[in-house]
Amino acid sequence: MRTKNKLTPLALKKLKAPGKYSDGNNLYLKIEDTGSRRWILRLSVNGKRRDMGLGSLSFVNLSDARDLAYQYNKLAKSGIDPIQERLKEKGLLITFKECVYKVYALNKPTWKTELIGRQWINSFEHHVFPCIGHLSISQIRSVDIMNVLTPLWNIKHDTAKKLKQRLRVVFKWCRAKGYFYGDDPVELAEMALPRVKISKKHFNSLPYDQLPDFINKLRNSYISLRNQLAIEFTILTACRTSEVLKSKWNEIDFNNKIWIIPEDRMKAHREHHVPLSDRSILILQEMFKIKSDSDLIFPSEVNNHKPLSNNTMLFAIQKNMNLKATIHGMRASFKNWASETTNFPNEVSEMALAHSIHNKVEAAYRRGNLLEKRRLLMQCWSDYLNKAKPEIIKLYQSMDR
Repeated sequence: MRTKNKLTPLALKKLKAPGKYSDGNNLYLKIEDTGSRRWILRLSVNGKRRDMGLGSLSFVNLSDARDLAYQYNKLAKSGIDPIQERLKEKGLLITFKECVYKVYALNKPTWKTELIGRQWINSFEHHVFPCIGHLSISQIRSVDIMNVLTPLWNIKHDTAKKLKQRLRVVFKWCRAKGYFYGDDPVELAEMALPRVKISKKHFNSLPYDQLPDFINKLRNSYISLRNQLAIEFTILTACRTSEVLKSKWNEIDFNNKIWIIPEDRMKAHREHHVPLSDRSILILQEMFKIKSDSDLIFPSEVNNHKPLSNNTMLFAIQKNMNLKATIHGMRASFKNWASETTNFPNEVSEMALAHSIHNKVEAAYRRGNLLEKRRLLMQCWSDYLNKAKPEIIKLYQSMDR
């Protein structure tokens, strides 16, 4: 028969050397190189060996360690994994709300902006916590997720979709921690929710053949000069509004006529080089004449240390110029112009718009940025908007690229 209760309280006090010391019944005292002492129970569950920690000798005495070893050995012999059972118990002690805040803290350093983090946690505080925040994580079922998502699913589908993805992240973390077992309640709830037909809304744009007249009217409008130049510069560069409004003087290379947008301001998180046309350079020179102590190229007229507001630009063209178009929609106007009136390859205009390459193989091999081709494209676009002579445009279009 195997010897049990090999260790004694007196022997425990004398043990100093690092190593494992058996008490019998698969119970061991492990002494680390650092001198720390802890109990380990070696189990065999369904033919697989598992080592289970029972706590530090400072908190769990010899008698308590033997009692725990007896209980967990008994469970293991019946085919139950004591480690999993203990994790389930932890799942009963931690609420869903606590888990969400732990996942939030874990992911916070990875989010691009503080706003994204606030939106992430706000969606739980507004839509989830009032309903299931108080429940222990191991108790949550698909019906609870249904109760959260159903009120939003048909009315605010985009919000519901984002919330569903965030819920899935939380449950993946809980599974990894051992707090939750069984089928994914988010997946089951989604299967039960109705399929919603989404009509994708695009930003309103202006037909490209109307843009030269628009540019002319813009310059002769009562809109402030700073606003005029910001709108025109956005159209000329075909960049996103936020990229233009947050642009800084140290990003402009006047010698090489390039605007270098850092990766932290790009949607694809990659540095973007924008070739500047002659007209774009003139706009920057105009802005430099009225430059204040701000490092922003297009600062607000109210506060020089804040960028010009997107709403200010939008109000200018929709209210002052009576257009239904948006500034962002002008990117579509540029794309249509490049596709329908020029011979530039599609990838040149796509790269000008800083679109990501969805084909992974193509993205892996596409190392260049087609800068010189894009430089010519943006100059053609500028000439078109400024009604340059038709023969010049025709010459650009017929060039071998």
